[in-house]
Parts: sequence; structure tokens; C-alpha cells
Amino acid sequence: MTKNGDPGPCKGRASGGDLNGGPGVPYSLVIPAYNEERRIETLLAQLKGPGEFIFVCEGEDATPHLIRGFSDTHPDLRIRCQNRRERLGKGGAILQGFSLSTEPLVGYMDADGSTSLDEMQRLFSRLNGADAIIGSRWTEGAVLLEPQGIARRVQSRVFNLFIRLLFGLSFKDTQCGAKVFKKSAIDAVLKDMVSRGFEFDVELLWRLQSRGFRIREVPISWNNMGDSRVKVPDVARMVISLVKMRLFR
Repeated sequence: MTKNGDPGPCKGRASGGDLNGGPGVPYSLVIPAYNEERRIETLLAQLKGPGEFIFVCEGEDATPHLIRGFSDTHPDLRIRCQNRRERLGKGGAILQGFSLSTEPLVGYMDADGSTSLDEMQRLFSRLNGADAIIGSRWTEGAVLLEPQGIARRVQSRVFNLFIRLLFGLSFKDTQCGAKVFKKSAIDAVLKDMVSRGFEFDVELLWRLQSRGFRIREVPISWNNMGDSRVKVPDVARMVISLVKMRLFR
């Protein structure tokens, strides 16, 4: 890893791999991290397996320092850490991570650990027969270890109804930060992506579905970690951005 925060070469890259995501298949997992110094070490302790872990850090706290320190003491893991001075937004950080990914399977997860690495690896293993697997908190079989508050749940359900009407997406949970894909599907829509904020998930699913890619929604084990980065003004910006994108693009 270079001193200016750009990712250095991956360590111990595995070769080959089944595109259907069987056990032991290497993947690139993007983890956007905005001022996560209080929570990032819990996630770092979970890292294992054949994955390439790409952290895209924003903010001014010690998150990049903690990740680099962990990487230095775990040379067997393939960890990249990019520290960006400018604010990219959730979508911008994920797009940056996708551009650095090297494996035929890619995905992203939240840095707060609301979804465990074991759950993410389970999603990768289910890519057989699909181009995308999205974790869902609202499908039958989902396990909410610590549910969201009532107000947040109502907000989520109203937003989901809005998305269904505007984009024709039938998914029950577009915003869960646990999604995996075949890289070929992501590459097919990447140049069309315009969203850089929290609305990124909706646009990505819409563009994949519009291109005929197979998307499967599966129940997930999820834990509400609190301290959500999505505030009321963010929701308003998401709605405005999505309406503009749907009507004018």
C-alpha cells in the first residue's frame, strides 16, 4: 500500500474459480467506510477466506490507519485500502471499489458489520443460476438480531412502495447493504451509473433488471448497529435524485 493511500498490489491472489460461486471461489468485496473508526475493528476481526477486501475510506478519522495496521499484521489476507480526501458518497465509494476489483465475483457490504462476513460468503455461494444475489431483511426467513425502530421500519416500507411504483422493481428490500454479483453483469451497466449517494442500490438493480440480468432476493441475518448514516435530508435527496433519473435518463 502506498503512503498516499492508493491501494498497493493484492497479496496472495488466487487464480481461476467457478463463476457460479461455489465454496472457496475468490471474490472482491467492496466495503465503503465513512468515519468508521469505532466499529471497523469488529469487522476486520471477521476477515478470512479467499476474498479480496477493498476498503474505500472517506472522512477524517483513523479508519484507514486501523485498516492498514491490521493488513500489515495479517499478510495472509488480501486487503486494499484507499483513502479519499473528497466525499464520494456511498455509491461513489462502491463504484471506486468496483474499478479496483480483480475477481469474477464482486459484492459490497456495510462497514458497520450489520451483515457478517459469513453471511456475505453465503450470498456468494448462492450465485449459481443468478447474476446477482441481494440480501433482504423483509423476506420470509430473514433473521433480525436487533430490529430497527418502528419509525425507521415505516420509513423503509414507504420508500420501498415508492420504488416499486417508480421503477417497477418487485424486491422487498433494495437498501440492505449486502449484495453480490457476477462481475460481468456489473461491467455491463457500470458506464451507465449516475448515482453516487444512498440511492445507488436502486439504480444498480434497475439497470441490471432492465438489461435482463437475473436477480435473486434471499433472506439474510442482519443486526441493527445503530448510528445510521442515512438521515432525513438524505432520504429527501434520494427521492429527488431517483425521480429525476427515472424521468430524464
